[in-house]
Amino acid sequence: MGEMAENERKYIGFEYKNITVKRSMESVYTDGYQNFGWSLEGTSTPIQSVGSVTLNFKRDRKLRNKAELTRLQRQFDSCVTEIQRLEFSKLVRASAVAYTTGLIGTAFMAGSVFAVLADRIPLMILLAVPAFAGWILPYFFYCILLRRKTEQVEPLIDKKYDEIYEVCEKANNLLPK
Repeated sequence: MGEMAENERKYIGFEYKNITVKRSMESVYTDGYQNFGWSLEGTSTPIQSVGSVTLNFKRDRKLRNKAELTRLQRQFDSCVTEIQRLEFSKLVRASAVAYTTGLIGTAFMAGSVFAVLADRIPLMILLAVPAFAGWILPYFFYCILLRRKTEQVEPLIDKKYDEIYEVCEKANNLLPK
């Protein structure tokens, strides 16, 4: 009776972790967290965060090298956050320039409308030309600036992904086989 039968299961205590991430980074977290001993239990879509997903993980509480795995996991999380920041930086300047140009074009159009109301047709034409340019050019400004910033940022993002792979490899080597 003191010996365990072969079909009896040993008790395993688990710890649980729920994280909400952008849907575009779901696979990175799912694949990466497995290297830290976590197994995906399920996903859910949070109501308040559009474009996000909540990942539910669990792992053995008595995992060896837990402190080192936690340190590597923090490094992984930091790298993913940096990748998201770099991805966002591609859009910020391009969007700001495009919106500002469109707003200036709208101001010229307002001036053009007021010129028509004041029966100043030559002034209306003079103001309408930059107004239409201010409505057409933002698209091209956005595309050009986005492409330039993407060319600058892509190598940095690739380096961060390489760092993630190295961290995951180190963590995976710490897990029991």
